[in-house]
Amino acid sequence: MARKIGILTGGGDCPGLNAVIRAAVKVGIERHGFEIFGIEDALNGLIDLDYQSPDGNRWLRTRDVHQILARGGTILGTSNRSDPFRFVVKDAAGKKHETDVSDQVIANAKKLGLEGLITIGGDGSMRIAHRFLAKGLPMIGVPKTIDNDLGATDQTFGFDTAVGIAMEAIDRLRDTAESHDRVMLVEVMGRDAGWIALHAGLASGADAILVPEIPYRLEPIAKMIERRRSQGQKYSIVVVSEGAKPAGGEASVLEHLPGAMPRLQGAAQRVSDGLSRLLEADMRVTVLGHVQRGGSPSSFDRILGTRFGHAAADLAAAGTWDHMVALRGDDVVAIPIVEAIREPKRVAPDCQLVATARALGVVFGDES
Repeated sequence: MARKIGILTGGGDCPGLNAVIRAAVKVGIERHGFEIFGIEDALNGLIDLDYQSPDGNRWLRTRDVHQILARGGTILGTSNRSDPFRFVVKDAAGKKHETDVSDQVIANAKKLGLEGLITIGGDGSMRIAHRFLAKGLPMIGVPKTIDNDLGATDQTFGFDTAVGIAMEAIDRLRDTAESHDRVMLVEVMGRDAGWIALHAGLASGADAILVPEIPYRLEPIAKMIERRRSQGQKYSIVVVSEGAKPAGGEASVLEHLPGAMPRLQGAAQRVSDGLSRLLEADMRVTVLGHVQRGGSPSSFDRILGTRFGHAAADLAAAGTWDHMVALRGDDVVAIPIVEAIREPKRVAPDCQLVATARALGVVFGDES
């Protein structure tokens, strides 16, 4: 009898998810003889086996993953509101509250005869996987997030594409900023990590980069803008991570719904409003938002996702559960999931990338 495993994508979508699914399915079926069950919309398909969605749960065949390597998104669907340990339901009065349905997930996995699951997700998905491991449901993790904030891997797939999209957008905004002598503030994703802002800002020659790890003051940014004006540069580009916060302040939260992480938005607008009180300037705010998540993955993310999917299928075949695949140097390795979630990866204020940016005159808002 063929061994059966499940595969799912959790959290926010990002370029490269389909590359992982394709590799895991092809290697799992053709090399190891697995039957692979595609779980719809993160764990929603195991919380309720009758879960209704455009595609629904299904046993995957190799033909199901043909021609998906270059596609963004995920053919399985995903969700960042399907944590079984904090699942949102409505009571008889229609009021929403969180409840634990993890036992239901385990029961349904057993009903399907699944030996274990390959879960493709970020830090939240890995934490959920770790909790299921403690309850006896075997898991293999595959790290994905455009935020690049998982400390156990040198890089996550999705990050390279997101940086490229942000860089191209900033390059385009520079043209209109220079044409109109404007200050352009560009808000990028990243949550509590400033990697997208730092990489995209450095790659596009931004004049200021504001990241969550370096609380900012407005005065150094205003002085930079005024200094550029005095030198004949009538425009400036300020890249703002969505999690950036002023010194002594907090990140800008749009809303916090039950069962979901806080939605961050408004960081760049807050900077613009503050600068308008310090100087006279024509300022515009552009929020890139989810455009950074979509589109065809870069070659790097296609290859990394493919390598991760292959490695995950091999781990399942070997029975090496409770591990996450990770990139270390040039090699894909397996590490315990508990290690993967131990410490997030943040931008160190004294790291080489920040030092390079400062040497080129980039302002981070903490200058004296």
